[in-house]
Amino acid sequence: MTVITKEDLIQSIQDSLQYISYYHPPDFIRGVGEAYEREESPAARDAMAQILINSRMCAEGHRPICQDTGIVNVFLSVGMDVRFESDLSLEDMINEGVRRAYNLPENVLRASVLSDPAGKRTNTKDNTPAVIHTEIVPGGKVEVRVAAKGGGSEAKAKFVMLNPSDSIVDWVIKTVPTMGAGWCPPGMLGIGIGGTAEKAMLLAKRALMDPIDIQDLQKKGPANRVEELRLEIFDKVNSLGIGAQGLGGLTTVLDVKILDYPTHAANLPVAMIPNCAATRHAHFTLDGTGPAELEVPNIDDWPSITWEAGPGARRVNLDTVTKDEMKEWQPGETVLLSGKMLTGRDAAHKRIRDEGLPDGVDLKGRFIYYVGPVDPVRDEVVGPAGPTTATRMDGFTEMMLEDTGILGMIGKAERGPIAIDAIRKHEAVYLMAVGGAAFLVSKAIRSARVVAFEDLGMEAIHEFEVEDMPVTVAVDSRGESVHITGPREWQGKIGKIPLTET
Repeated sequence: MTVITKEDLIQSIQDSLQYISYYHPPDFIRGVGEAYEREESPAARDAMAQILINSRMCAEGHRPICQDTGIVNVFLSVGMDVRFESDLSLEDMINEGVRRAYNLPENVLRASVLSDPAGKRTNTKDNTPAVIHTEIVPGGKVEVRVAAKGGGSEAKAKFVMLNPSDSIVDWVIKTVPTMGAGWCPPGMLGIGIGGTAEKAMLLAKRALMDPIDIQDLQKKGPANRVEELRLEIFDKVNSLGIGAQGLGGLTTVLDVKILDYPTHAANLPVAMIPNCAATRHAHFTLDGTGPAELEVPNIDDWPSITWEAGPGARRVNLDTVTKDEMKEWQPGETVLLSGKMLTGRDAAHKRIRDEGLPDGVDLKGRFIYYVGPVDPVRDEVVGPAGPTTATRMDGFTEMMLEDTGILGMIGKAERGPIAIDAIRKHEAVYLMAVGGAAFLVSKAIRSARVVAFEDLGMEAIHEFEVEDMPVTVAVDSRGESVHITGPREWQGKIGKIPLTET
């Protein structure tokens, strides 16, 4: 009988969540590095460079890769010969590990989990509870797989109940373009096939915790239908030309992982869940000898990449910028922002719509950044502060432009038709920062203070003063979107799949 103590499990969960907050899996770094070397699209190559530089900075500085430090997912395989020495339930031990990890003073992680999801949506303050899946297996060990799943990629999860004769590949290729770029490609696709509806989703999530090995599979060739599907979907998704951050390019996915399970003769359940550029997961084993020991990666495993905006980058003073200046900005152009901006996400937008702006807050002539930063530690003015998915604010865009007088917005990924129409109507702009480069972005922030809605926590309105914050013109004042033109251009260059309207 193997005895595993309460503290060993709690400490292992805490350590693994801290570990994955700042260390990318080595296979992911290799995958992005190889994709960076192959990439021919300047915009996609630039985005991947920022992702790799950010990753190395986080590994060295032990700070989160992304400001969205995720909702915790834990897969447990508990041996039947294991006994836990604890006065807490298995779930309570795991949640205590989560609680300690997210409130660790040396590297505070952002608490994003809300209770009462259909009601008051109140932040639990410590990112608990985790989403836990447990199986009982033979043996005297506990196998643990831990992941921190970002909300942007999780929001793009898809499920379909196909007919047995339908093509899984056709469904995937039709569905991926509808996911936009809010899941921060390049990443991975986890696909679950079979079982029942909930089993397929579980298979898809579990598949994402396996290492990237598609290049090995390409070399040896497929040995079964699942491997054939992996190769076919990998090639065809990348042929869509979506590219890094949705800007158009050769690499949209680094791997396609598939798990399957027997299913009813009348059914073909298929689930698809993407992992983003902040892919975070760890696997460890407890055997009663103490807490897990996680191997510290070698910093030399990260490619040595430097990033510069280039001589063509446009420098913009946010404190004096005008609409006439903005009319000169071109889609895909790199802009370096300096000056003061305000922040605001879903909850702040909703409160502005319902209650109006609080006294002393004026958005007229200013830019708003869609961000929920991590709390600062040590000498930081703000923690990692990368962009959140802009499409969530599409329904507020007309109101914000009309009623508050903002000039523009900064976020990640594409904007939908209603937002683009509002941008065109008001001659505003939408700028895109790289998702998955949160620590790098935060280094451009010189000061930060909360100016309104402090009770909203990370969703409060902050004022940031920035210097040379790198962004891309994603939608210009005429309503042209680089997330439409970029993938269309690169799909045409790749030329393997006819362009379809989405």
